[in-house]
Amino acid sequence: MRPKSITRDPYLYIFLAFALYPFYPFLGNFTSLGSELLLFFIFTLSFNLCLGYTALPSFGHGALYGMGTFGAALTFLHLTPGLGIGLSILIGGLTGMLGATAVGWLIRDKKGIYFAMMTVAFSQVMFGLCWRWDEVTGGESGLTGLSRTSFLGLDISGSVPYYYLCFGFFVVCAILIRIIARSSFGMTLQSIRQNPVRATYLGYNTGFYKFLVYALSGFFAGLAGALYCFLAGAAFADIFDWTKSGDVVIATLLGGGTASFYGPIVGSLIFLVCKELISAFWENWLLAYGLFFVLIILICPRGLLGLITDKDHTCGISKEKRES
Repeated sequence: MRPKSITRDPYLYIFLAFALYPFYPFLGNFTSLGSELLLFFIFTLSFNLCLGYTALPSFGHGALYGMGTFGAALTFLHLTPGLGIGLSILIGGLTGMLGATAVGWLIRDKKGIYFAMMTVAFSQVMFGLCWRWDEVTGGESGLTGLSRTSFLGLDISGSVPYYYLCFGFFVVCAILIRIIARSSFGMTLQSIRQNPVRATYLGYNTGFYKFLVYALSGFFAGLAGALYCFLAGAAFADIFDWTKSGDVVIATLLGGGTASFYGPIVGSLIFLVCKELISAFWENWLLAYGLFFVLIILICPRGLLGLITDKDHTCGISKEKRES
C-alpha cells in the first residue's frame, strides 16, 4: 500500500484514536466503556457482512454473540481453570461459528422475512435454553467468577491492559473483515445482494455463499462475545434476549452499514455513548435515541454515512455532466 493510500485510510485514524483512548481527559477514566465499544465494533462489523454485503437480515445475531460468551465462560470454568483466557476466547469464537454453521445450513435458501424470523426464533430458543438449563448455564444467576488472569503469559487483570487486549483483537478482526469484504468472495456477496437471480444464472451457488458468510460472521460475533464475558466478569442469559440483536441492527442501520463499510463503527459509537453516558443523566435516553434513529432513517434511509456517500455520488455525477 502506498504512503498516500495509508494516510487516506479511515482505519489509520480509527486505530490511532482508540490507541490513545486511555489517555483522553475524562473519557480515559472509562476504560471499560472503551473496551465495550471495541467489542461492539467487532460485533457490528461481523453483522454487516450479512446485512450490508449480502442483504441477509440476521435479526437474531445476538444469539451468536451469546454463544461465544457462554462458550468462553464454560471453557474457562471447566476446562482451563487457573490458566489464561486465550483458549477460552478461541473456543468462544468457534462456538459462535458452530451455532452459525448449524443454523445457517438450515436457512441458507431462505429469503427476506423468512430468514429474519428464523434467526429471531433461534435466538429465542437459545434464550429459553440458557435461562432454564441451570446445571450448565447457571440459569437466572448466570456464570460468575470469570476473572481475567493472563493472555499468552501477559498479565491482563487490570482494566487498561484488558482494554489493549480488546484493541488488539479489534485491529486484527477489523482488518480481516475488510479483507473479506473487498475480496472476490466479498464481491460475489455484493452481487448476490444486488440480484440473487442473476448471480445464480452466472453459476454462483448463492445458498452456499450465504451459508459461508453467516458462518464467518458467527465466528467474529462469537469472538466479541467471548471477550465481553471477561470484561463483565460474568455471563448471563439475558445476553440472548432479542434486544441484543435489536441493538446491533439499529446501530448498523443508523451508522449507514448498507452505504459504507465504516457505517457500523459510527453507529456503534453513537449507540454506546448514548447508552453509557447520556443514560447516567437522563433515564429516558432511549426516547431521544429512538427519535434520532427515526429522523435519520426518514431523512436518509441509508444511514449517516449514506448522507456523505450519496452526496459524493451526486457531486461526482454533476461533475461528470459538467465535464461532458
